[in-house]
Amino acid sequence: MHPNAIFRNGERLSQEALIDSVGFGMVFAQTPDGPRVVHTPLLSTGDGALRFHLSAGNALTNHIAGRTALAVVNGPDAYISARWYANQEQVPTWNYVSLELEGPVRRLDDDGLLALVGQLSARHEGRISGGIPWTMDKLSDVRLRGLLKGIVGFEMDVTAWRDTMKLSQNAPAEERKRLVDGLEQQGPSAIAKLMRNLVK
Repeated sequence: MHPNAIFRNGERLSQEALIDSVGFGMVFAQTPDGPRVVHTPLLSTGDGALRFHLSAGNALTNHIAGRTALAVVNGPDAYISARWYANQEQVPTWNYVSLELEGPVRRLDDDGLLALVGQLSARHEGRISGGIPWTMDKLSDVRLRGLLKGIVGFEMDVTAWRDTMKLSQNAPAEERKRLVDGLEQQGPSAIAKLMRNLVK
C-alpha cells in the first residue's frame, strides 16, 4: 500500500463497499513451490471474514488452509497527466483505489461451499438487468454435486485491512479540479468521480 497516510481511508464501510462493488480479486500465499497467486470471486461476510473458492487443481488449493494469506481488491485507477496541472513543476502519476486484506485461511465444509456459491451467484445475477436470474436449482442435484467437487471453498479471518485511496489528496482543491476535468475530457472515469467528491 502507498506509504503516505493521506491516501488512507481506513473506514470499514468503504472497504466493504469496494469488495462488494468489485467482487473479484487476487489471493496470494506461500506454497512449497514458492509464492502463488489466484484470481477469484470474493465475498465479504460482513463480520470480518472474506470467502472465496478455488479450482481443486489450483496451485494454492492444497496449501492455503492453515496459512496466512493476502487478498487484494483493485478498484478504479487512472493515469494523471502532468499537463493538467497549473503548476508546471509536477510530474505524471497514477491515481488508484486498492485494498489489502490479510489473515489466516480455513477450508469450508461442503455446506459452506454450497452457501458461498449460492450467495455469489445471487449477488451477481441480481446486478444483471432483464430476464430471470439464474439460480442453482436450474441444475440437477447430480450435476450440482459433480460441479462442486471441482472447487474448494475457503474463508479468511481478516486480521488486517489496509486500503489506499490515492486521489490526489496531496494537491490543492483547485488542482484536483483541473485533474478531474482532464480525466473527464478523456472519457468516463470512475477515478474522476471519486476525485470530484473530494473537491468542495
